[in-house]
Amino acid sequence: MTDIFDLDTPAVLIDLDRVEANLKRVQDYADRHGLKLRPHIKTHKLPRFARRAMELGAVGITVQKLGEAEVFADAGISEIFLPYNIVGAAKLARLLALHGRVHITVTADSPETVEGLSRTFAESATSLTVLVECDTGMGRCGVQTSAAAVALAEKIVNSPGLRFGGLMTYPAAGQVEANAAWLTAAKLALSDAGLQADVVSNGGTPDLWRAHEVTAATEHRPGTYVYMDRFQVAKGVGSFDDCALTVLATVVSRPTEDRAIIDAGSKALTSDTLGMTGFGLIEAYPDAVIVGLSEEHGTIDLSACAAKPSIGDKLRIIPNHACVVSNLFDRVNLISGDRLVETVNVDARGRVD
Repeated sequence: MTDIFDLDTPAVLIDLDRVEANLKRVQDYADRHGLKLRPHIKTHKLPRFARRAMELGAVGITVQKLGEAEVFADAGISEIFLPYNIVGAAKLARLLALHGRVHITVTADSPETVEGLSRTFAESATSLTVLVECDTGMGRCGVQTSAAAVALAEKIVNSPGLRFGGLMTYPAAGQVEANAAWLTAAKLALSDAGLQADVVSNGGTPDLWRAHEVTAATEHRPGTYVYMDRFQVAKGVGSFDDCALTVLATVVSRPTEDRAIIDAGSKALTSDTLGMTGFGLIEAYPDAVIVGLSEEHGTIDLSACAAKPSIGDKLRIIPNHACVVSNLFDRVNLISGDRLVETVNVDARGRVD
């Protein structure tokens, strides 16, 4: 087997043993608390990990775009949740085609979106299930009040070709109590209006271990948990020993005693800081700081390091945000320990359409 440090760089390494442990740990948590798990594939974009999650007990997958749904449908995944407003004739036609192949559910947060869905599915042999997206504090998409949730649910119920399925939210990190209160109130308002939310779908990895406190929720949609990253460790979700994705980079320059340059820039590590200092953690040099990224260069400040890397040394870096890294590479290297197991294509890379 090939040693990972013999790989050309920059390269993405995926530790299969850590992936398996992460998948099992979270499925066990969901099972203990009676929550259904519907993992988001945006982090890995690989059907093999979606299938493994479902073998362990996940009820399906979550995708963010139609392109991702199409890739995973082609790979044989038949239970897909797409929590996104599908707008425009071209996308609605693709959604209708997918609906004929797999069981797909979507969300809406406006009458306009519901009307477009209804026009498309009015003549369909089977209804499309639609959940109402709720803004419980994230400040992105979603209806703003329980009353608005009820009104939109009633519109879905009265729209040909559609079936009201429940509520969905992507909550703000650290606002578990507010999220729980919002969903509980909305579920009660629906009940008072004679409507039943069969599904209340909650999401996110940062507050994963408190998902059971959102008692109105019937399912959870974590994504980053499969790989973990520096941000999730900062949030207390896991440790650096749980991080399955690293970027392997080579030191290509040492212009000064305290500066190193690597061949991984914003096109390999992502420029996301997520409120943290630097652009990733270098495993062998934890006191080093990746202080800057241009497209193909990463600048490392070594001033706090007792030992320092040399030109030609290869470094493993835990990125701030693993999900973005998956979308930057055509291929990733599956590893066990320090040995290469297989190099595979990232099937849904670039499918943001």
